[in-house]
Amino acid sequence: MSQTRRENTGTLENRAAMTIVPSARIGKWLFSFALIVAFLVVFGGFVRLTRSGLSITEWNPISGTIPPLGEQAWLDEFAKYQQTPEFQQINFNMTLEEYKYIFYIEWIHRFIARFAGLFYAIPVFYFLFKKTIPFQKFGIYFVMGMLFIAQAFAGWIMVASGLVDRPSVSHFNLTIHLLLALTLLGLSLWTAFGHKYGFPDPGKKAKWSLPSKLALASFILLIIQISYGGMTAGLKAGHVSDTWPLMFGRLIPPNLFNSWINLFEVPQTIVFIHRWFAWLGILVVPAVYYLAKKRNYPREILNGLLWLTGAVALQITLGVLTILSYVNIVIALLHQANAIVLFVLAIYFIHRLRAWDARTAQE
Repeated sequence: MSQTRRENTGTLENRAAMTIVPSARIGKWLFSFALIVAFLVVFGGFVRLTRSGLSITEWNPISGTIPPLGEQAWLDEFAKYQQTPEFQQINFNMTLEEYKYIFYIEWIHRFIARFAGLFYAIPVFYFLFKKTIPFQKFGIYFVMGMLFIAQAFAGWIMVASGLVDRPSVSHFNLTIHLLLALTLLGLSLWTAFGHKYGFPDPGKKAKWSLPSKLALASFILLIIQISYGGMTAGLKAGHVSDTWPLMFGRLIPPNLFNSWINLFEVPQTIVFIHRWFAWLGILVVPAVYYLAKKRNYPREILNGLLWLTGAVALQITLGVLTILSYVNIVIALLHQANAIVLFVLAIYFIHRLRAWDARTAQE
């Protein structure tokens, strides 16, 4: 065999070793895990809207699995909560029965998180043991596990920020906790889509088409919008004004941008940005659809982009209704749930558009 042929054979063997073999079982597991993570994020919004997140003042990953048993155990737990700024400044008239309500909401939140951790850990080690996931391909799954642990720690740091000298959590910590959870969700979905549709050849790098670039741009805009949504939630800035499109009687209230710090600290500025930044999605997503249709993309992608445009319009409508209802809990939760839908759709379309890029590059 000539030197050139040996080099080419070696290259093909290296590419084959780098390629991940799709597995329907792994794909179904990852889709199920992603669904649990998405539900956990939405339920976290319910925890926040009911002011339940600070009801459990300790983080006990093992012993905290069981709620208080017996009257004395409840009184001891309630006594710990009574030492917090939230009780002393806001819920000072709360009864033990009222405390049990918010306690159980947060306990369920943490129970779902524990379940999600087991739902990830047990299958991943089983697949690794059975070599369904080869050890050399374990990296992406290891990152998922580390992300899960990181968002759990971030969640406790977030809670701890509201137990010392303020009756609420840090809006920065809340946003970091949210973004870590979404990163885990996105990575799980991307890998699951790979197992469903196939993984790209690592040796062939397809150029980014204009529709793919716009889809990525819309995804970045969505992340910024969700980040401001997290800060809006952490600062309870949605209660600043219950009128739309005006705030305080004006389209653009004064002193919103007289310092860069306002962009991250002042509730009025943060909620103003969150109100209007979403409208960029109404411009970008239809542009992606127009370009995809012009380039004869598959009907599956075109129909999905129409659904995505509708989801963006629904998200804006729910956002306006959240404002006008002065943050009605049901509408606010629908607004948050639809944001997760948008996030999932954005991941899906980037994946499918990049697959189309790779396909056209081979033709």
